[in-house]
Amino acid sequence: MAETITIETEEAAAPLAPGLTELFLGPRVRVLWNLLSARMLEALEPFGLKTGGFSTLALIAANPGCSQTELARALNMDKSAVVPIIDDLEAKGLARRVRAPEDRRRHALVATEAAQPLMDQMEAAVARVGRPIREALSPEEYLSLLGLLERAYGALAAD
Repeated sequence: MAETITIETEEAAAPLAPGLTELFLGPRVRVLWNLLSARMLEALEPFGLKTGGFSTLALIAANPGCSQTELARALNMDKSAVVPIIDDLEAKGLARRVRAPEDRRRHALVATEAAQPLMDQMEAAVARVGRPIREALSPEEYLSLLGLLERAYGALAAD
């Protein structure tokens, strides 16, 4: 005879125990990223960009003249994955590739004038996504969280 188990309805179900993942950062970051990513996609949808396009454009605007290689490194992405994102930003008139004056083989990336007003609007939309986290933490805790994440990234990147 097969064993019978009782299944609770979703409304009454308790959260699952984390099991082996309890003390590991990766699964917790993934769950947080899944939630943030879904909300970011929704917030950026009116602008015709996804999270990768937003991050890429923000980095280009903050670092005019950066190369595709530098951008890929900063995003921790393969260069071949960055190219279609930049192509999309160019097609939308938000970024341009220009020949670097010091090395004509290198493309320098710049945000267009049309990008800035859109970036201001996107910044507000993205800030709304992160607001619940900022409100759950004190300003010091939030800055500490950002610093700890940066240190964690640095430790893994250096390994």
